[in-house]
Parts: sequence; structure tokens; C-alpha cells
Amino acid sequence: MKTILVVDDSRIVRMMLKDILTKGGYNVLESESGRDAIGKYIDLKPNMVISDINMPGMNGIEVVKRIKKIDPYAIILMCSSEQQEMIIEALCAGATDFIPKPFKSDQVIKAVKKVLRN
Repeated sequence: MKTILVVDDSRIVRMMLKDILTKGGYNVLESESGRDAIGKYIDLKPNMVISDINMPGMNGIEVVKRIKKIDPYAIILMCSSEQQEMIIEALCAGATDFIPKPFKSDQVIKAVKKVLRN
């Protein structure tokens, strides 16, 4: 079973993603901050990260940059309602793909399967 780390400062969003992904057959880890996500990535080595862009402290773009320094092959999906320039910045920083908020469960599963190729 593949493991996905969900990073979002909103508990509700994390719960929604966890529910969608668990029903899709994935193991889900949660982080409420960028700093916590970096530590969990190092310690637990998930198969993928799904991160919000706009978070207090360390934003999702910084999370992408730091994880990519640790693991250049890391698969990171951004999940946000941010403006197009933020999305482009995240993709240029190394994000694999983007899921717009508000998201639908089938959209999330389709994006995950596409990048994990399963």
C-alpha cells in the first residue's frame, strides 16, 4: 500500500483528503505545517506528498523546495485555490502536478494515480 503525506494547516481539508485517499486504498499521514511535513518526510519516506500552498510559517512552495533538496525524485502534488502565478511558482520549484480547490474526490484519486502510475 502506498503512503501519502497530506500537508495543510486546515484540519478539515486534511480530514477530507484522508477520507478520499483512504477509500482509494492509500495509507495517509498528516502534517499541519511545513516544518512538521519535512520531518515526517525524512523519517517516514512517503511515496507522495500533497501540500497546500498557502500556510502560515513555511508555505507549500518552500516545502517543495526543501523536500526536493532531500529527495530530487519526490512526487509532490499541490492542492490549493491560489492564483495562477503561485501555481506556476510551485511547479517551477519542483511540484509534480496541481489539484485545484475546491476538489472532488474523483479528481484527487485521478491525479494521484496519474503520478504514482497505479
